[in-house]
Parts: sequence; structure tokens; C-alpha cells
Amino acid sequence: MSDTRLYIAVTSREMANMKALYEELSGLPVGLKIGLELFVKEGPSFLEEIRGAGFPLFLDLKFHDIPFTVAGAVKSACRFEPELINIHASGGFDMMKAASDAVTGKTRILAVTVLTSLSSADLDYLGFEGEPSDLVERMAVSAKQAGIHGVVCSPLEAALVRQATDSDFLIVTPGVRPSGASKDDQKRTATPFDAIMDGATALVVGRPITLAPSPRRAAESILDEITQALRKR
Repeated sequence: MSDTRLYIAVTSREMANMKALYEELSGLPVGLKIGLELFVKEGPSFLEEIRGAGFPLFLDLKFHDIPFTVAGAVKSACRFEPELINIHASGGFDMMKAASDAVTGKTRILAVTVLTSLSSADLDYLGFEGEPSDLVERMAVSAKQAGIHGVVCSPLEAALVRQATDSDFLIVTPGVRPSGASKDDQKRTATPFDAIMDGATALVVGRPITLAPSPRRAAESILDEITQALRKR
């Protein structure tokens, strides 16, 4: 993995002004995260555009299917040379192992543990007993055993995952919100500084940057927090 510590989540809302966003972020050590909504809308050609603009890519499609199908999807995704791709840890050990074995090139694969939009009550409704942190820890350990490079988890579980794995295991945390920012639809959040201090490798931030009056200044502020935390960690 490169030194990318911040991935900016882009949705179709930003498409009308992507050229301006590229210019705003030019020269900053940030990547772009493209999820299902935008990938389905714009297709693979948009991934080539991002690469052409010089930004590292996090392809956030969260594959979840039988091992054979996921392995094929991972191989196809690696053709676009993303820095990061992901699958759902809830697909099970065999699926994660098949995905890990299918990765090619410099791409690193992550397992999504518990979505940051889910609370304890949501998990209880789905039939998962215990707190989100318990499930995240079990999934992270299983992912590591399957050869997965890291996990996506809430910043609130970053320290627990770091303790349960090792220093090389990637921990990418969405649900990061600068102090005073709206949580939007995220339920388990933390500040950029706290997430890095707790062991996160990289952060995913969307609306606090893309909807800011100056996306560049918003990104720079978060990068400053990341730098400060890395110096203290």
C-alpha cells in the first residue's frame, strides 16, 4: 500500500463538478473512493478517468457471494489497478480466502466488518448477538487468517482490531467526522485525530470534504490531524 492516509468518498452528487474537484485536490496525498452507486451509474470508464487524473483508487464494491463468484469479481476489479478493493467479511472464511488468492498486482483487499450505519439494535434485529465491537473483532481475526490484507471498520473499533491483529494489518475507517461536523447517516463515528491514534491506517471521508465551501482546505485540515496523530502515536 502507498502512503495514502485519506480517501475521499465521491458520489454522483459530485459528478457535475469532478473536474473542479480534481483541480481542488491536485497535489494533495489523497485518494478517491468510488462505491456502488457511482460505479453502477458511470461504469468502468470512470475508474480510468480517476487513474488518469493521478489519484489512488479505492474501489468500494463490497463483494459478497459464493467463493467462486467473488474470486472472479476480484480478478476483474484488479484490472483497474486500484490500491484497495473490498469484500464483506460476513461472506465467511472460504469466500475471504478465495478473494485473497484472487488478488493480483499491487492491489490490497479489505474485509468490511460491521457497517458504520449499524447500531447494536440493528445487529440484534439481524440476529447477531452482542456488541458491534465483538463481531468486528471476530471478523478481523478471521479475515487475517484468510490472508486478507486488512479490514474496514468503525473508528470506534480500530484500537480493538489493532490489538487483535498486528502492526501490518490495514485498518481503514469510514465514519470519520471532524469536530462539529454532522454525523449524517453514520452512527459510530470519531474524529480523524482519534481514529489514527487508535490505530487506523487510513480514513475515508466524504461529505465533510466534498460539500465544504473549500474541499481543499477541508482535506488539508484532516490531513493535518492525521499528521499530528501519527507523530504522537
